[in-house]
Amino acid sequence: MKRVKDLQQLAFDFLYLGLGCALLAFAITSILQPNGLITGGITGISIITGKLAGVKYTYLYYVLSLVVLISAWGLMGKREAGKIILLSTCFPMMLILFDTMKFDFIENDMFLASIYYGIISGAGCGLILKRGYSMGGTDTIAKILHHRLFPFISISQLLLGIDVVIIIVSAFVYDRRVALYAILTQLVMMKAIDLVLFGFGSKNVKIEIISNCNDAVADYIMNTIGRGISTYEITGGYTNNTRQKIISICSPREVMLIKMHIAKIDPDAFVNVLPVISVWGKGIGFESLLEETNR
Repeated sequence: MKRVKDLQQLAFDFLYLGLGCALLAFAITSILQPNGLITGGITGISIITGKLAGVKYTYLYYVLSLVVLISAWGLMGKREAGKIILLSTCFPMMLILFDTMKFDFIENDMFLASIYYGIISGAGCGLILKRGYSMGGTDTIAKILHHRLFPFISISQLLLGIDVVIIIVSAFVYDRRVALYAILTQLVMMKAIDLVLFGFGSKNVKIEIISNCNDAVADYIMNTIGRGISTYEITGGYTNNTRQKIISICSPREVMLIKMHIAKIDPDAFVNVLPVISVWGKGIGFESLLEETNR
């Protein structure tokens, strides 16, 4: 049984990785490159270096991917290298394959190209990240720099710094307009990745309640709304009094029903509502951890 599940998970991995790589390769070769756009990461480094050196960017991408892979293996160990070895070796080959097809999806429209490149490449990266893999690009470079040289700077800040440097360099190699479009491309791409990973918008919210009628509120949420709750004690900073806080995860509609009920029984209650990006676990409208793993 376990072996069947492992094989199913492996099949899903290859499906997600294959589709993600295909979308990303298509976006680079059919949208980004034909319109003279630039982006961050190894893709941007390869395109800029290729233009300066007169070398095909797809081959430079392959070389840089292998350099990052070898560096990760030597500086961070086999475990870190294992996360990127598949994509570091296979994706550049797919990139070369798509480049030989010479299919221009969008031509002579930098604005439209920057939007659609962000959407399609973001979807591809999101599918890859959703399975727990890494592209082995500037994210790995940022990890190496963080662990070896700049432990006082977070990986996300280093990654942002690398992409900013690439975009600034593109302004000198190309022009300012290309650099400005590159910023737009990055923003659209990041949003597309988030949508693939977490879905469209916040489907659930977290409600936190401090009330003098905790029992009545808890009974309404559990027995009328049909949601679970958690409770814990808190101490007020001003009064130094100990109170109980009720927490529940539910839909926006259910929150409004809870709010109206609390308003009737305890108008002085404190209610705090926060958006939740995603919820995994057993519950109404929640995604199963097992299903999420096997998709």
